Amino acid sequence: MANYTLEEKDSFTVLGIGTELKSNYTDFAGINKEKADFWQGVHKDGRLDLLKSVATNDYIFVVNEAVNNKMMHYAGVMTEENLPDASRIIQFPKGEYIIVKGEGKTAEELSNTVTGIAFGEVLAEANHVAYVGGPNAAVVMGERNGLVYGEMWIPVVRK
Repeated sequence: MANYTLEEKDSFTVLGIGTELKSNYTDFAGINKEKADFWQGVHKDGRLDLLKSVATNDYIFVVNEAVNNKMMHYAGVMTEENLPDASRIIQFPKGEYIIVKGEGKTAEELSNTVTGIAFGEVLAEANHVAYVGGPNAAVVMGERNGLVYGEMWIPVVRK
């Protein structure tokens, strides 16, 4: 059984800079390459630093969301501000969230690990709740002992 918690969260807003993922939703290698290329780009061109400059905390959100039948992927931060380069204000609903904690050598490894555990194990095992869509996020919270740590947040409803 995968290790997770259920946690009540107030609604919150994440400002994101995003990209559409063009790979088929079952093509994990293609999706992961697109995500890696996107993150390399936002680090290199300074857009991630720009987002961090308006953040209300140190968390970096790795957001996945279906928008108009497109798979979207965002780098985001919690903020009430807006930026001209931002592509979406992402509203996370008030309610229960499945929380999966994890760590990795990099933010990308952390995100892939907690996402895999959450969608590959937890949602299959947690038969008293259901993910009904909406944005979900791997949240990069910081570094300790040479590893990046954080959590996966998936909004769920009781069955």
